[in-house]
Amino acid sequence: MLFIVARQKPVTVLPPDLEPTDAELAAIEAEMPVVRAEVELLDALIAQLDRTPSEFDARRIRRARNRVLAARRDAANRQFPKEAA
Repeated sequence: MLFIVARQKPVTVLPPDLEPTDAELAAIEAEMPVVRAEVELLDALIAQLDRTPSEFDARRIRRARNRVLAARRDAANRQFPKEAA
């Protein structure tokens, strides 16, 4: 079997600082609870698209929306701590 291999240099050289910084990774990690809650809400909404929504679906969506709001609240409180009085 013959392998076809490129024998040329890459056209564009990638910069060495392409990786995210520690601060960027920390920001992503801080937002993950919000992202997970939003994905859960999206899953609940998608699940009820192909059928008639039941009481269970409504409850699941309502709880998912509450989790999104709580995650956003927690993220906002974490980013903007209250001033010490």
